[in-house]
Amino acid sequence: MAKQLHEKNWNELTPAERKRVVNLLTHSNEIRDVNEEYVEERTFGERAADAVAKVAGSWSFIILFLACLLMWAFLNTEILGPRHEAFDPYPYVFLNLVLSMLAAVQAPIIMMSQNRQGARDRLDAEIDHEVNVRAELAIQEVDDHVRRLEQKIDQVMLSCKSNDS
Repeated sequence: MAKQLHEKNWNELTPAERKRVVNLLTHSNEIRDVNEEYVEERTFGERAADAVAKVAGSWSFIILFLACLLMWAFLNTEILGPRHEAFDPYPYVFLNLVLSMLAAVQAPIIMMSQNRQGARDRLDAEIDHEVNVRAELAIQEVDDHVRRLEQKIDQVMLSCKSNDS
């Protein structure tokens, strides 16, 4: 891509190509850290969504949640059930309501976090692309320099041969 941009006149570039060139030139000497940019740009809601997703997506949460469900069922069936004091007797209608409300809140929060992860991945890909273009431009510059040196060597060799004759 850098070679294509190099060979084109500025006026022939598309707006997207111009934007890439300007972006490359403005960031040419700076090293971008995707983690730093990602953390700095997050709002309070995005940080909260990431924290909820981090906790809800862990084995600790799953094990703790399973223990709570088993405790709920045991308490209402075996301890309070025989005394007819169960606050949520089998089939645990109140538990179903609580789980439904939890899922209704938790699912969008986790999706928000996944969207943030997607945005982070896109930023990471953008930085990788910038690095690749910079490397391609640097390689092209080195290649041009080597060609000029080869031409100078050829000229020196020709002049030496002509002097020998």
